[in-house]
Amino acid sequence: MQNELVTDATLVSNYIKGDEPALEVLIKRHKQRVFSFIYSKVLDKDMAEDIFQDTFIKVIKTLKRGKYNEEGKFLPWVMRISHNLVIDHFRRNNRMPKFSNSGDFNIFSVLCDTTLDAERSIIKMQVEADVRKLIEELPADQKEVLMMRMYNDMSFKEISDKTGVSINTALGRMRYALINMRKIIDKHNIILTN
Repeated sequence: MQNELVTDATLVSNYIKGDEPALEVLIKRHKQRVFSFIYSKVLDKDMAEDIFQDTFIKVIKTLKRGKYNEEGKFLPWVMRISHNLVIDHFRRNNRMPKFSNSGDFNIFSVLCDTTLDAERSIIKMQVEADVRKLIEELPADQKEVLMMRMYNDMSFKEISDKTGVSINTALGRMRYALINMRKIIDKHNIILTN
């Protein structure tokens, strides 16, 4: 079929120029992947369909406002939108898992699903490895504060006392650690999911 040869970037450009069917091709091309991702998070077909529709409503609004500027990265952009909408769904329903610190370096201790199938287990291990790699890329001072705060559950006062820097410096290092992690995620087009 002719549409299979057209790149996402070309379809986005055509849609922005008024070619409405170009969007339909994009949606059909990526529907299965986006919907499967959403469903894997909410585990409810109706809710997944609602979030899927909300995702593409947001895509359409962003494209029509001329705010899309990620040429060649359409699918990762749509996946980020759907991921954010899933998080919003859980926040609205107060179902966000809470972090319980066991003292181990394991951000996924928030997951209490004991029925993970093999594929989800592999994905979970890969994301854990990706997060560890991201943290390893941080400067030592930022990594130290992030580890103390997120994995040792220390207050900024405790971090300040332990590192010998002011509370404001500790706060700044945490802020820059998060900013740098976001930059690395964007640079390498990483999608962290579980």
